[in-house]
This record gives sequence, structure tokens and C-alpha cells, in this order.
Amino acid sequence: MENILTTKNLCKNYKKQKANDEISITVRKNSIYGLLGPNGAGKSTLLKMMTGMIHPSSGEIYFNGKIWERKDLVNIGALIEAPPVYENLTAHENLKVRTLLYGLPDRRIDEVLELVELTGTGKKRAGQFSMGMKQRLGIAMALLNHPKLLILDEPTNGLDPIGIQELRELILAFPKKGITVILSSHILSEVEQTADDIGIIANGKLWYEDAAHKEENLESLFMDVIRKSGAYND
Repeated sequence: MENILTTKNLCKNYKKQKANDEISITVRKNSIYGLLGPNGAGKSTLLKMMTGMIHPSSGEIYFNGKIWERKDLVNIGALIEAPPVYENLTAHENLKVRTLLYGLPDRRIDEVLELVELTGTGKKRAGQFSMGMKQRLGIAMALLNHPKLLILDEPTNGLDPIGIQELRELILAFPKKGITVILSSHILSEVEQTADDIGIIANGKLWYEDAAHKEENLESLFMDVIRKSGAYND
């Protein structure tokens, strides 16, 4: 299978601290890549470099086999931290703001609303949405520009069990639509149910990367890797 994104010895330094230390990952096309790690492991820093929000200190990012350039962002959608939602606007109006920025036709609004199952929200303002609905609206915004790669950082944070299940089903459908997903989380059960490949980060380093094995206990694997990394001690 072809790779859509790889990093080579990627580093991000803040003064004397290394937030990311020589991380090399491989993300296959039309797959779901689960990026695991404890809070503060360096997951968000890595994702922010992939989306151009911060610059690497050293190392390289490759997108579709070529060195990553800012123009590649037209093919990358991302939801990192809280969804950038205007609470006084409807879902349709929130997306309209983005289509005007991107120069996209209005029909794309209805397409992404259908994708994330928000077509029935009508005149309801986003401020009245549940947390799960806001997350889905954030994903709709990230999908507007027909991205080939969708990056989701802790998308289930704050969701109730129903919201988590709905989001899981949505994410699982993306590879069949030609969208690769990088899913960052510290909730092992979610990654276990969705990911094709798994990377585990601790203390800014990548300690493990392999295909997900359904017969393997992810919690045991994760704790073994974290102990070896020195990020956790009994």
C-alpha cells in the first residue's frame, strides 16, 4: 500500500526541551493511523507540524512522496483542539463562512453536512449544539476542501458514550471515501476499535509503530511501551 505521509527524524525544540525527538512515522493511504501517548507526550506538537501550525526544528515531512510544502495544506484537513465554531451561527452558516474563504460552491456545504449527519439542524445555532454535534461540525469544516488526509487530535474529548459511538462510525467510513485519517488519542479503547496502524509516543519519542493486531491486548502493549520509555513507573 502507498504512503500518504511520512516523517523523517522530525524534531521540535523549545529552548532546552525536546517536544518531539527524531520522530519517523509512516501513514498508509486510505487507512486510520492511531497515534497514542499519555498527555504531554508530544502528540499535538507532531500534528501541528504536519498541518503547518508550527515549524519543525529539524527533520522532514513527506506528503504523497514529496517534501511537504504549504500548498499541500489544500489536501489536509484538521481538527486540533476545540472546533473553530461561531456559536451564534447555524451549522450551514458556519460552513458558508469557510466556503467563501475557499471559493467553494454552496453545494459543498450540503455534502459535508450529510457526511457528518448534521443535515437536520436547520436554524439551530451552534451554541445550542451538544459537544458531539460541535465536534462533527468541526470535522465538516475540515472536510470542506476535499482533503486526502484528515488529522483529528483527541476528537472524543468531552463526548458522552453516544457521541463517541457516532464519531467512531463516522471515522471508520472515511477510508472507503478515499480519506486517510490520523487519529490522536489517549483513550485506548477508541483507537483499538478504529485504527489499522498504531504509533505510540512518550517523552517526545516514537517508541512503537506497527499494524494493529486485533488479537493483541492494546492496553498491555501500551503500558509495556510506556514503561520502557521511562514515562511511567510503578
